[in-house]
Amino acid sequence: MNLTTTDGIEMKRSNFTYWWQQRGIHEKLALSCVAFYLFQTLIPFLFNFSASSFLYWFSLPSSFWGILEKPWVLVSYAFFHASFSHLFFNMIMLYFGGQLFLNLFNTKRFLNVYFLGLITGGLVFLLSYTIFPVFSGNGSSLIGASAGVTAVFIFICSYMPYQEVRVLFFNVKLWQLGVFFILTDLIQIPNGNAGGHLAHIGGGILGFVYANKLKEGKDIGRSFESILSQLAKVFTRSKTPLKTAYKRNKNTPSQGVTTAYKEREQQKKTDAILDKISHSGYDSLTKEEKNYLFSSGKS
Repeated sequence: MNLTTTDGIEMKRSNFTYWWQQRGIHEKLALSCVAFYLFQTLIPFLFNFSASSFLYWFSLPSSFWGILEKPWVLVSYAFFHASFSHLFFNMIMLYFGGQLFLNLFNTKRFLNVYFLGLITGGLVFLLSYTIFPVFSGNGSSLIGASAGVTAVFIFICSYMPYQEVRVLFFNVKLWQLGVFFILTDLIQIPNGNAGGHLAHIGGGILGFVYANKLKEGKDIGRSFESILSQLAKVFTRSKTPLKTAYKRNKNTPSQGVTTAYKEREQQKKTDAILDKISHSGYDSLTKEEKNYLFSSGKS
């Protein structure tokens, strides 16, 4: 007879924690969406109520009054999907787009682009259903991570447009892929799922603007990043550190100043490498530059 001991449970928990920590942010988001899909499928079935009444509290309505009632839906809509195929293709795009993105940038910038893309896509959906007469009287709602996924993908296509990737039997430049995806969404708007395609376009606009502003040295997501950091502090329990008295040598420069200087120098080097990618493609980098970019992107 096999007994599960406390030590065994702790070891499994420790192994899972380690495994989870090793996942990239794009993988964590994809796994979270899978978990939410199971949740939205099983809970209504087990408790015998309709899935639509459950999704009502998390999907993004086409009315601004709905946002006032449920402000969280401007983000929560992205974690739920209409079908398994909807989930599957979004997560495939999220994984491969995230891999490309995180080879160049860190987790914080990925989250900036992804969540700002979700919010922008949601707002484009809302504005379209408010402004265009064709949607008048057609109540609708939006679910799916497509706007954020599109924002990440178009960001990469815009930031290094001449980088080539292999698609089936052809080498295609990223800007060509980006144009293809956006045109496909525009063409499909009259053919059904208009709200979803409009949200994709909204996310794509965010990704395009973010990438081009970043090339100019302006990070439009910095304010959003500060908001996320403040929210994280609210929900993170802080431990009171031990008070330690020490005397600093007045002739020794401040550690904070030294750290800030190193960060500025590292950022200058990173920006120079990214500019080189933007103009000449990723393959133009030396082995040393690729290794530096990879290590800085993980920090």
